[in-house]
Amino acid sequence: MFTFFWVKAQDTNSTPNSSTKVWTLEECLAYAVDNNITVKTAELTKETSGVTYSASKFNKLPNLTGSASQSMTNGQSIDPITSDYVNEQIHATSIGVSTSVTLFQGNQLNNTVKQNKLLVNQNSFYVEQAKNNIVLSVTEAYLQALYAKEGILVAEKNLEASEKEAETAKARLEAGSIAMQDYTDALSQSATNRYNVIDAKNSYATYILTLKQLLELTPFDDFDIVTPDTEDYAAPILPNKVSVYKTALGILPEYQAAKLGVEVSEKDLDIAKGDYLPTLSLTGSVGSGYTSTQSLGFKDQMDVNLNQRVGLSLSVPIFNRGQTKAAIQKAKLAIEQSEIQEKTVQKEIFQKIETAYQNALSSQEQLVAAQVASNAAEESYKLAQKKYDLGALSTTDLVVSQNTFTNAQQNYIQAKYLNILYTQLLNFYQGDQIKL
Repeated sequence: MFTFFWVKAQDTNSTPNSSTKVWTLEECLAYAVDNNITVKTAELTKETSGVTYSASKFNKLPNLTGSASQSMTNGQSIDPITSDYVNEQIHATSIGVSTSVTLFQGNQLNNTVKQNKLLVNQNSFYVEQAKNNIVLSVTEAYLQALYAKEGILVAEKNLEASEKEAETAKARLEAGSIAMQDYTDALSQSATNRYNVIDAKNSYATYILTLKQLLELTPFDDFDIVTPDTEDYAAPILPNKVSVYKTALGILPEYQAAKLGVEVSEKDLDIAKGDYLPTLSLTGSVGSGYTSTQSLGFKDQMDVNLNQRVGLSLSVPIFNRGQTKAAIQKAKLAIEQSEIQEKTVQKEIFQKIETAYQNALSSQEQLVAAQVASNAAEESYKLAQKKYDLGALSTTDLVVSQNTFTNAQQNYIQAKYLNILYTQLLNFYQGDQIKL
């Protein structure tokens, strides 16, 4: 699921200048949620669904349309106002207002409103899901940066030790107490450790760039991260994974959105069935007009020619080439697909929790073993250094001891912060905030 490490980093040579803003994880998370493009896109989609929802409610209201026309006719024609046959030039003006409202349409209007309301709620969950995803992505990048920062410290300490050992080896070579191979082994180890320092700094810069991109900062923004103190870390008691799973199903937005997806599909079925039912509409209009064929003035004709109309329109579906039947079948299939998607999301959530739980459990066991190995390797390396200073140990054996200690340190750090990471993930799935 996630493959990143949470480690405690110390001060390195890459200390930020005084103008650099140093960000905590909490600050990064809050800023990313407010500014990340993916989150903003999800929010815009939600707003669009809200507009669609409002428009569907207005579809239940009557419309109102005004009209006005002016015409001139020559020759034999029908007067557009009086409907008389005349053979002269006619100047006619007509104005009117018309309205219509759907009284019944197979309950499709109501079902469309309900469906669009569900889509607004579903998109609200998608917004929360996008926020959760960016929280996890920022956390991953932040912790990877911390791990790289710790790697710089380890690499620099190893370089410092190997440089001193190379100086000692040079002095012994000049004194004739060691062979050239011992000296070159010391130089090789020093060069390797110098390369490791450069590589660690490059890794740190890469993770910082990734983090800045998630926060929508430019590559030129001064940026550094706060180093948390986890020196006295003790592995906590893990929560019951079944309890975590049940809680997660009640709060994780992706599962809530999947459940609403079933309801949305069910409304599609109700809307499709509405095409089998008749449609009843109420219409009405008010109008008047003026024609040059009458002797009355414009105002008088507007009074005389005033007319009103009210009517009912009924449309009964009889045969539409099987389109309604096909729409109903598609809607039923969509419901089944939505139900499958709900189960799929449910399984994915359980898999994530199971993975986090197993990783947290195994890292606890690794932490105990790694701590013992690290302590033993440290004592062994200290003893090797003393023997080397007394000339009782070859450079090759000292290098082996140093590398063993370095690997033991890295294993311990990894086990400790992996445990922190997956414990935090389990807390996150229970609705707790990720924080250091």
